[in-house]
Amino acid sequence: MKQHTIGFIGAGNMAGAILNGALQSGIFKGEQICIFDVLEEKCRPFAQKGVVVCGSSIELIKKCDMVVLAVKPQIYPGVLEEIKETVTNQHVLISIAAGISTGYIQSAIGFECKVVRVMPNTPLLLGCGATALSKCACVTDSEFQIVSRLFSACGIVEILPESQMNAIIAVHGSSPAYVYRLAKAVIDGAVQQGIDSQVAAKLFIQTIKGSAMMLEQSGQTPDELIQMVASPGGTTLAALREMDETGFDESIQKAMEACTKRAEELGK
Repeated sequence: MKQHTIGFIGAGNMAGAILNGALQSGIFKGEQICIFDVLEEKCRPFAQKGVVVCGSSIELIKKCDMVVLAVKPQIYPGVLEEIKETVTNQHVLISIAAGISTGYIQSAIGFECKVVRVMPNTPLLLGCGATALSKCACVTDSEFQIVSRLFSACGIVEILPESQMNAIIAVHGSSPAYVYRLAKAVIDGAVQQGIDSQVAAKLFIQTIKGSAMMLEQSGQTPDELIQMVASPGGTTLAALREMDETGFDESIQKAMEACTKRAEELGK
């Protein structure tokens, strides 16, 4: 089996999480990994782990056959312009940016290069990520399997057609912020009723953990789990009715639609 090398253009938190997962799982060894960032100091912690630090993105492309483009969507045009003369049909470009399509990357590079489109989320930083993957037809099954293993080392992976990659961002890519927003609202509401914020945070965080386990392990639907909590005429039902009146579900769904729309704008 071919021994692959992988490079990271961008040394931010997400690149670091993926890189650490690669090392800890043994998918890649330090000498098989390269990293480059315009801020050289961001690469120093990785050098201490045996990772090769490159002086430019072009040097990295020449050393690696798999390359994670770990920069923000707004930075993509400049990065793709810089590397386009160096990328060959032997390279696999791995995009983790919201809204950046395979077609956009191939157009910028100038030919139908191999692209795997990836949408991870920030819990990947703790090894509890959720990642959606799609690939273009020219990526081989063995190459795609390596990319899938790379992200499986940091959480769970689901494979989707690229046509769904913008919409899926609202499901797991941006949704941690929905959970944090809910946590903030509950804690703020507790404080308004005289409860200490740290006590409220501790109780609600554990509630989120337990509720997630119930969703995962009980075998019951969200509606069935809601019914378990909402006794007739009880406190939970009063809260749920208020949510219905203020349009809680509709607000979330509109937020998801806005998320998808923005992803589509970023890819233009």
